[in-house]
Amino acid sequence: MPDYPKAITPVDHIEPAPRRIRAFLAGEQVLDTTRGRYVWEWPFYPQYYIPIADVARDLLVDEERTEGSGRGTARLHGLRVGETSRPSCGRWYGDDALPGLRDTIRFDWAAMDRWFEEDEEVFVHPRNPYARVDALRSTRTVRVELDGTVLAESTSPVLVFETGLPIRYYLNRTDVNFRHLVPSATTTACPYKGRTGAYWSVRVDGTDHPDLAWSYDFPTGALLPIAGLIAFYNEKVDLTVDGERLARPKTHFS
Repeated sequence: MPDYPKAITPVDHIEPAPRRIRAFLAGEQVLDTTRGRYVWEWPFYPQYYIPIADVARDLLVDEERTEGSGRGTARLHGLRVGETSRPSCGRWYGDDALPGLRDTIRFDWAAMDRWFEEDEEVFVHPRNPYARVDALRSTRTVRVELDGTVLAESTSPVLVFETGLPIRYYLNRTDVNFRHLVPSATTTACPYKGRTGAYWSVRVDGTDHPDLAWSYDFPTGALLPIAGLIAFYNEKVDLTVDGERLARPKTHFS
């Protein structure tokens, strides 16, 4: 059993999404709604289902074929904005849909250039209204090692607690041994924290271990305490907290 709270929302759970949701493709607004639905296609986070009345219908391309799921039968649609095309990215649910989903359309997240909740851009997937993400200052002693080499040691970390994920330990740059860190071109994004500003691989005894550490230079407002700090993947390094060596979790999200 993991030592952090699990995501427990059942699959196909549906709730109203009261936030204003907008998405854009090739400079055109594809959708704008305050009447969306959260639908949990798996327990960790929901997807948006958008009333078709709040979608720019002239951008839809009916592909005249259907796809079934436990939520009902959906007619597949693509998107076309000028020369930009996104085939099979929308599923328009019909008469046999679960209650509340008739005449809603679910778009693949990656089909859009940008998504917004109110006026704040959201990355990767919708934020889970049942999840918490808290960044808390701490005086725990955190030691990070790899193959016996100390990469960082801190007595003033910021701990990030995110529902469904192991604790992440963000450390001051002055507590990190940069002799073993090699800058990487990798970038990732998180719905709750924003886009990473930097990634590093770790070089120990002539061996490179890719993308073990990252930092958010400009995180979202709620996660400002981690700005500029560095975290390492618990899954790939050895972490000791207050003298206790932690088991490596299997999860792999930044």
